[in-house]
Amino acid sequence: MFYFNELKLTFVTNTTNMKFNTKVIHGGQEHDPAYGAVMPPIYQTTTYAQTTPGGHKGYEYSRSHNPTRNALENAFASIENGNYGLAFGSGLAAIDAVIKLLKPGDEVVSTNDLYGGSFRLFTKIFQDFGITFHFIGMENAANIESYINNNTKLIWVETPTNPMMTIIDIKAVSTIAKKHNILLAVDNTFATPYLQQPLDLGADIVMHSATKYLGGHSDVVMGALVVKDKELADRLYFIQNASGAICGPQDSFLVLRGIKTLHVRMQRHCENGKAVAEYLANHPKVEKVYWPGFENHPNHHIAKSQMKDFGGMISFTSKGNNFDEVIKIVENLKVFTLAESLGGVESLSGHPASMTHASIPKEEREKTGVVDSLIRLSVGIEDIDDLIADLKQALG
Repeated sequence: MFYFNELKLTFVTNTTNMKFNTKVIHGGQEHDPAYGAVMPPIYQTTTYAQTTPGGHKGYEYSRSHNPTRNALENAFASIENGNYGLAFGSGLAAIDAVIKLLKPGDEVVSTNDLYGGSFRLFTKIFQDFGITFHFIGMENAANIESYINNNTKLIWVETPTNPMMTIIDIKAVSTIAKKHNILLAVDNTFATPYLQQPLDLGADIVMHSATKYLGGHSDVVMGALVVKDKELADRLYFIQNASGAICGPQDSFLVLRGIKTLHVRMQRHCENGKAVAEYLANHPKVEKVYWPGFENHPNHHIAKSQMKDFGGMISFTSKGNNFDEVIKIVENLKVFTLAESLGGVESLSGHPASMTHASIPKEEREKTGVVDSLIRLSVGIEDIDDLIADLKQALG
């Protein structure tokens, strides 16, 4: 079925009866009509021939729509059980589009434990345009209501959060959002739709840094939004086209390719993540391990109910909370590469206090647990024995 407005031509395959592992390969897709190509071709073009003004085949200009990007956006919608997908030049560009739904005087309630780039965008860009942000703990969803007033228009949630792996009850937050007629957006980057599908739990908007698990190979920067409601989709399509923060066809092709193996990669990420978390939890030099799969992890029962498994993202602190010692640990890792980002097939390590969360003031980040000794691991799909051996030699 085709939906068309002045900005978009969107093809949505009926995937109601498809299981997830089939959706990642076939969901929202059709063979290319020109030659039957199984993989959508890279339409490396900016413009499209018209037989008469307005006489075209659904595409006019590639900022507005491109066949390769369109195929990717259909795939995004399919794997998140949404109706409309949008692809952007980065995850932050996708978040930027969501906040542009608001106007001066509007307010946003956000989790206080969120990606540093999101915090920077909210406080250093949009706060200057008269939008107010409240950063609060959301482990107990009931805490949110006291921050809601007539100006509140959006609740922004990450779960699991970056980097503390805090679990937030999406269903409970959705109930509050609907009660007050507020949009609920969920950053689903860490969980991926393989583990968690926020739209099915009541969210209005799902956001991904597709740079991470959806792409999966550390070779592309991209963002994604998925929604069910057509009116909301049209508003976001307008912002996407008007603001222009779109991704190119080559990047669209790469993420389409990545999505086709998301299920098998995530299975191994989860298996390896569990083994690494258990190893660290028993290491004498490790103070605390943050991984939603542990029964003593806060809101583990919620993670168990809203997630299929517990993922490959882990954070841990070393005993003594010594900055210099923890820097030596990450410098000594060999298989785990010290680098920004996450979600690729290769294992990465990071030091949030000086890397991903350096933009958050020390006093604020430490309130949420991002202390100097915190290390974040993105556990890849290598052989688990090599990952454990690497951690063993680095920790000493």
